[in-house]
Amino acid sequence: MDSKKAQEHYHALVDMGSNGIRFSISDLSPPTARVMPTIYQDRCGVSLYDAQYSTGKKGPIPEDVIEEVLAALLRFKTSCQEFGVRNDRVRIVATEATREATNSEVYRQSIEEKTGWKVEMLPKEEEGRIGAMGIASSFPSIKGLVMDLGGGSVQLTWMISENGHVRTSPKGSVGLPYGAAALMKLLEEAENQGNEAIETLLEQLTSKFEQALQDIDVPKEITETKYTNKESASHAGSGPTPTRFDKNPGLTLYLSGGGFRGWGYILMSSDAIQPYPIPLINGYRVLKSSFLPSTTHDSTDSSTFRISSRRASQVPAISFLISALTRSLPSLSTIRFAQGGLREGLLFSTLDPSIRSQNPIAVATLPYAPTSKSSLFTLLQSSIPRAETNLSLLQTPLLESIIHFLNIHSSLSKDIRPAAALRSTTTGILASAHGLAHEDRALLALVLCERWGGEVSPSDTEFLSKLQELVGPALTWWTKYTGCVARGLGDAYPAGIVREEEQRLVIKASWGEGEGKRAGESIVRVEIRSAEGEALAAQGLADALRKVGKRKHWPVVGTEVAGWKVETEVVVSGGSVG
Repeated sequence: MDSKKAQEHYHALVDMGSNGIRFSISDLSPPTARVMPTIYQDRCGVSLYDAQYSTGKKGPIPEDVIEEVLAALLRFKTSCQEFGVRNDRVRIVATEATREATNSEVYRQSIEEKTGWKVEMLPKEEEGRIGAMGIASSFPSIKGLVMDLGGGSVQLTWMISENGHVRTSPKGSVGLPYGAAALMKLLEEAENQGNEAIETLLEQLTSKFEQALQDIDVPKEITETKYTNKESASHAGSGPTPTRFDKNPGLTLYLSGGGFRGWGYILMSSDAIQPYPIPLINGYRVLKSSFLPSTTHDSTDSSTFRISSRRASQVPAISFLISALTRSLPSLSTIRFAQGGLREGLLFSTLDPSIRSQNPIAVATLPYAPTSKSSLFTLLQSSIPRAETNLSLLQTPLLESIIHFLNIHSSLSKDIRPAAALRSTTTGILASAHGLAHEDRALLALVLCERWGGEVSPSDTEFLSKLQELVGPALTWWTKYTGCVARGLGDAYPAGIVREEEQRLVIKASWGEGEGKRAGESIVRVEIRSAEGEALAAQGLADALRKVGKRKHWPVVGTEVAGWKVETEVVVSGGSVG
């Protein structure tokens, strides 16, 4: 799409929150509208909430703060003009701090007079709904409770997001006056009065959360979510210890907002995997036992990655909030952190359900897809054995993204292709893609690294091992197997074009049962049919797959080992593959 046509899909947004003002320009043009690419972003560090308490008690937004905000808005207006954003595609949306300011009307009038842009005030209920939509944009699907923590308030509702349709509580969201900055003040007052006052405040918060849960009327399909062990089982029936990505019985809580994201980065800094390999908060997942506050969190300071000194000062209040929250949610099992907030929610709300239903990882990689992406996908899919085992993390969207990126690193020196592929999902070409979970980024990176041979320099070895630790040994084995197949397809179709009349490779895999010493064990049987001109390549692929299946090459992650024997058969025809 040329730049003029792309500009027709540019949307500019000013998110005037309590803790800061965020400016962005997003591109909602096809085919990547689902991931809402950001082409420009900036932030003004003004806290409208703190500004109103600059004298120790609540007052109007000071004149010097208004002037600072106006200057930032005028800079953004210039940026919008330079990017070619239409004036009717610019929105300023304000929330709690602006809504509750004693001089709110004067403040908003000043902005309109200076910029020509009208400030939209979100009602509390709408703020919760839009925040929830931002969380919905951050995952392919959602079923659970969602919360958005701002500076002045915290919003709570439930959500079921499937196939592009988003359902939330018909009663809207419940907004409570316990934002990070607001709760800091309440907690300081309680601490000055002693332990009894602190316990009273904790009980108050717990009671308010319990009442909020009753008010939003959480449906049973959320509260009674159950999964079988089949979700995490290996085909052999006795796989390794489940990973954090396995589905667990109990309630899932999705969190957004600066305060919760800060807490997520704190948890990441003390994660069992160190250093944690994915420096992005969206899609980070923990179990309840890791989510709870501990003494190690009390010592958090601004040296922690992505934690400012201001955010560090709010840690006691956020920790206090989480203590009350978990008290009110005894069935809580899994917590997932989302980058999506008000900005993403406003944009996501404008998309058609058919676009919202698209999988983010497949959409984000689609612009790089080869010509014959559908044929290549079919070839890759047929190489994954289909049986009762649930390889849920190696299904259609991930396989599509592997094909989309099949040859993207081919122009690089062969020495750095594996490393570039390994980093592509975290600090490379997909770093900014919205809506990708950590398991998506890890699995795609590992498959693409193996697609180019899997050999990385010492500087990348630790990163590779941490990604493997993140997904566990069984899925690590499957990334090696799938990457090996992708390498064979890339070698056979370097231009990404499959001509039916001269199809060069067909790969079919199925489960079988071992014999002799392996009696009773599951094995992977692979048939590779090739045209005569690809016989050597087919044999090379067969040799590589058998190597992946040798026990001495099975991945070791921590103290666990997983893998399957691979048996291969190569059939060479005189012409095209039958």
